[in-house]
Amino acid sequence: MTPRPDQNVPVLFSYGFRPFFLAATLFGLGIVPVWLLVWRGMFFPVGPFSPVDWHVHEMIFGYGAAVVAGFLFTAVPNWTGRMPARGWPLVALLALWIIGRLAVAGLFGLAAVPVMVLDVAFLVAVAAMIAREIVAGRNWRNLKVLVPVTLLTIANALYHIEAMTQGHAATSQRFGIAVLIFLITLIGGRIVPSFTRNWLAKKGSPTRPAPFGRFDGVSLAAGAVALVGWVVLPQSAFTGGLLSLAAVLHLVRLARWLGPLTFGSPLLLMLHVAYAFVPFGMAAAALAAFGLAGPGPAAHLLGIGAIGGMTLAVMMRATLGHTGRELSSGLALNLAFIAVATAAVIRIAGTSEVFPGLDGIHLAAAFWSVGFALVVRRLLPFLVAPKVQPRRANRAPAKT
Repeated sequence: MTPRPDQNVPVLFSYGFRPFFLAATLFGLGIVPVWLLVWRGMFFPVGPFSPVDWHVHEMIFGYGAAVVAGFLFTAVPNWTGRMPARGWPLVALLALWIIGRLAVAGLFGLAAVPVMVLDVAFLVAVAAMIAREIVAGRNWRNLKVLVPVTLLTIANALYHIEAMTQGHAATSQRFGIAVLIFLITLIGGRIVPSFTRNWLAKKGSPTRPAPFGRFDGVSLAAGAVALVGWVVLPQSAFTGGLLSLAAVLHLVRLARWLGPLTFGSPLLLMLHVAYAFVPFGMAAAALAAFGLAGPGPAAHLLGIGAIGGMTLAVMMRATLGHTGRELSSGLALNLAFIAVATAAVIRIAGTSEVFPGLDGIHLAAAFWSVGFALVVRRLLPFLVAPKVQPRRANRAPAKT
């Protein structure tokens, strides 16, 4: 749905994806180099978290939450048929997100509890605004989208509480990642085969991805149970079995979507590749549960590969489509996605040298930063400029 022209609403705040995708990409570009300074002992955040907890928190509840907000404020109007949130409500919500980032970094000098309140307030406001739109549009079946948003809000609050009471937030780290991964399996499981089906039909291919059915429901349930086990009992052999089963199911689920047929559309192929990191990450978590690997590979395959890759691919597609541009990624965005996916794989090496003088941490940070620099360079002009009318030949559905 396109907002009605209104000279009093700046373009940046005319649609929910604009301010939050811009905030997420700029934040993703800046936060990893800052973390590298922290890792090297050249900078120390003075907020309520330890350096590692601060880094993980900001990737999940800073970057991740901004992307979720941008996606939902763009998708909900399509679901409800109502005008999208725009103008001052978006300005206030973005300000709340920024305040949360500054508070968590310790720049206000507040105690742990006020920092938690300011930080959690953003997701509470997002949930409230979405609930209001869904109820006003009487679109009751989509109230279920509030479940993962509420879980993400709870995970954020528990992150603060765990850090305050335990001195670390290891369990809440996994909780936050698990919620975002479940969102990917839930929403990605709808949009990836749908976009693939539309593209194959447009190309005249007789082959179609498998429609959503009982197998998808079983995969979602198995994945949810396995992720709960990973959060609560990450080193249990029982959890390892659940994760192994979920990894196989989601790998088969992905294969049913016919990703290899989408090589002619890199923007679409990105979604398939990003989803592939979900079963790979689950398999790595299973190895850790069986004592055959450490916890790092799973966290980074899921965090960088699945969450980073999928959010990047979704932001690219939604920005191009909703600003009237052709759904074609081009060289810059292709390289950006490749860089982030490469960062996920390289990060598994950790402190081991990948090249002389370069370990997995520094090299992965470099690839991530290059990827996000390319995304910002390409998408920023589209996010702050008015929507253009695409040529009829290039016109394509812009549904999120």
